[in-house]
Amino acid sequence: MEQRINKGTTILVAEDDEDNRFTLKLLLEVRGYRVLTAANGREAISVAERERPDLILMDLRMPELNGLATTRQLRQHADARLRRIPIFALSAYDPAQHRAVAIAAGCDEYVTKPINYERLEKLLETFLSTPRNAPALPDATAPNDVLHT
Repeated sequence: MEQRINKGTTILVAEDDEDNRFTLKLLLEVRGYRVLTAANGREAISVAERERPDLILMDLRMPELNGLATTRQLRQHADARLRRIPIFALSAYDPAQHRAVAIAAGCDEYVTKPINYERLEKLLETFLSTPRNAPALPDATAPNDVLHT
């Protein structure tokens, strides 16, 4: 990822793996983003409520509340601003099997691990250039919070 200045743009990295969280934080900060972190789904909701990030990178497999359930809760939140935050699913799961599940839960994109940072940067640019007052997303009430491997 080449360095660009993205002052004023806040990204929440919700990732239980400390090394992954650190790497994403470092790479995003070098690009000029303000980066918040959460180690589990409950913490991610709390940070999102308090900080109102511009975008969330959401690991699907986290303790306490997995990424799918966390995304659903954010999509159904009483605060419309939280419902509209773009959420990218981060997963090592095969996208052929799990992308549709993540999208049905309310994720806007599915990014596979290991992360292709050039692709991630293009996705960030696309989603962060979209106005935040866009129409509300469809109801994300898919019944299945479990990813089958």
